[in-house]
Amino acid sequence: MKKFVLEFLRRGFAACVMGPIILAILYLILQQTAAVETLTVNQVCIGIFSITALAFIAGGMNAIYQIERLPLMVAILIHGSVLYISYLVTYLLNDWLDWGVMPIVVFSAIFLVGYIVIWALIYSITKNRTERLNEALKQKQQNP
Repeated sequence: MKKFVLEFLRRGFAACVMGPIILAILYLILQQTAAVETLTVNQVCIGIFSITALAFIAGGMNAIYQIERLPLMVAILIHGSVLYISYLVTYLLNDWLDWGVMPIVVFSAIFLVGYIVIWALIYSITKNRTERLNEALKQKQQNP
């Protein structure tokens, strides 16, 4: 458990650096699309703190896959659940998502589809690399 916590903290702090940068890019995009003209000091501070916390959690949660005793599907479920809750809270705190059933349902559907697509891509790439590595090992064993 200590190893997981240390890895979580290491990855989380490394990811924190990107949080405010991503927020600045988001605010610039919103300004260019005329969705935001001015921000209060409170909005900027909540945005910086919440997105930094989100980056810390998102970066740190990847350490869950280092726990060898944890089945992959359980790790994916924990990872996805923590990310979902973190993103939802961040979006609601920053008023990037309206409070209400329909906005949360739409957000949830988009998050779920995005999460599945990303995992399908990761699975496909990993499977392809593993097959190539296994093939190279077979050839090496047959032709020493």
